[in-house]
Amino acid sequence: HLANGLPSFTIVGLPEAEVKESRDRVRAALQTAGFDFPARRITVNLAPADLPKESGRFDLPIALGILAASGQASQERLQAYEFAGELSLTGELRPIRGALAMAYHAHESGRAFILPEASAQEAALVTHACVYPATHLREVVAHLCGDAPLCQLDTAAITPTKQTLPDLLDVKGQQHAKRALEVAAAGRHSLLLMGPPGTGKSMLASRLLGILPAMTQAEALEAAAIQ
Repeated sequence: HLANGLPSFTIVGLPEAEVKESRDRVRAALQTAGFDFPARRITVNLAPADLPKESGRFDLPIALGILAASGQASQERLQAYEFAGELSLTGELRPIRGALAMAYHAHESGRAFILPEASAQEAALVTHACVYPATHLREVVAHLCGDAPLCQLDTAAITPTKQTLPDLLDVKGQQHAKRALEVAAAGRHSLLLMGPPGTGKSMLASRLLGILPAMTQAEALEAAAIQ
């Protein structure tokens, strides 16, 4: 929201320290990239108000919100996208955390996702998601204005690498513990391993994944997003 009065830049919605610092990053990035920074009372609302906000991934959405509110970017085209990205002082986009979870949510909501190029490979693990990698704030604005469209990443051609899991056959003895692992894996039960150091608790626990059934793609994406 842009209002008349003495120039100010306020962010509300329980922002953490790194989010509050985005005021200086966004101002410098907009000016360095050649855009006009409005000399007005600027209020940025991060909803929902009761949820703490952290990390620098809000820089790009805040910058685009200011550009849209000041008439320098298209407000209509913003509705079809979700954005995340940390801005450098020159307007370049830096990698973010949690790209997979955000891409998964964007795909479920039917919107495309624009994020830094360095984080695009992680987001592309969501099959059939519409992911647009970008390296600079100017590229994102040019895409929204229709001047230079971004290239969509082919998410269907990217397959995750398979991980070799430890084998339960490596454990010698421990018949009761191995039986407990099998029962827990088969019945989806919780499991608590107790004992003094050196009895093999960590070795057994690390081999539980090897006897679990393979997750579906939706389950794998959900688990990876939570992680």
